[in-house]
Amino acid sequence: MKLKPTERMEDLQCDGLKIIQDKNLYAFSSDSVVLANFVKTKKQDVCVEIGAGSGVISILLQAKMPLEKIYAFEIQKEMQNLCEKNIKLNKLEDKIKLVCDKVQNFEKYLKKESVDVVFSNPPYFKETNFEQTLSRKIAREEVCLPLGEFVETSAKLLKNNGSFYCCYLAERSAELIALCQKNNLIVKELFFTENGKGKVKLVVLKAVKNAKNGVKVYKNLITNEENGNYLEDLKTKNYKKSL
Repeated sequence: MKLKPTERMEDLQCDGLKIIQDKNLYAFSSDSVVLANFVKTKKQDVCVEIGAGSGVISILLQAKMPLEKIYAFEIQKEMQNLCEKNIKLNKLEDKIKLVCDKVQNFEKYLKKESVDVVFSNPPYFKETNFEQTLSRKIAREEVCLPLGEFVETSAKLLKNNGSFYCCYLAERSAELIALCQKNNLIVKELFFTENGKGKVKLVVLKAVKNAKNGVKVYKNLITNEENGNYLEDLKTKNYKKSL
């Protein structure tokens, strides 16, 4: 496959999978690997990824457990092109359907309450005036997907007892959990990630639609060494390891 001068191909070191990243676009990080490792699915599941980016999470999940179908929603044209290229590169056209639209418009493609699992590594931050590329701004900030709409739309997609997985900024975890509760997504499992200096960074959670209350809280996951390097067990070659 021919690459642009700004693109590079990386080996995911799992079942021969590869991923193309573009240095001018938002690149995936350890957050995506942590989330892919945490999501649990069954073969017959129909899933939705909100904000697919390069497609790495959907691609890793199809390797972890071949699924009926993943509908990968992505709104940015450049990221859509990259995601489509990665789906074709890994010969997953029959398993991952790229949807080039806002997830808020999902009823054009899927029925309400028809999805088994929704997963997402969404924008974490409120909108700012920081100078950055539009691609990074949309990927990082609530420009197109406010937190309330993100949770509400996920709930509308899910069947009764369907599962919602996401990672989010730890300092906004109370907002996220309150919105889940408001939309009948009951948090059942969660843990926090921290860097090698003891600072808590993200909350990673699973919620189940209309479940009973009661949450299992796991110990914090340390994602980096003190020098900032990712720990070996968070590299993609080991993403199948259980958390």
